[in-house]
Amino acid sequence: MQVKKAGLLTKIVVLALLIYLATALLDLRGQLQDARTEQDILSAQVAQTQQEIAEKQYVLENKDDPDVLEQVARDKGFVKPGEKLFVDVTN
Repeated sequence: MQVKKAGLLTKIVVLALLIYLATALLDLRGQLQDARTEQDILSAQVAQTQQEIAEKQYVLENKDDPDVLEQVARDKGFVKPGEKLFVDVTN
């Protein structure tokens, strides 16, 4: 049984398919890298949000603790009577 050699048109079609597949693969590789970068950014945002939630939950659980109350008041900008507040405006 003899094997028939591929014609010029068949070779061109196969070469075009190979080029298309190679460019599609490179495009998918770029999309995968972008998706991984976005995943890292979103993971960092999730971790930061979880940290903030944990801090707020701690404040809620310890709302009667005088130290927690004072810290919340300071975060809101409140000062004790007779206390002087200095605001850094150099930024």
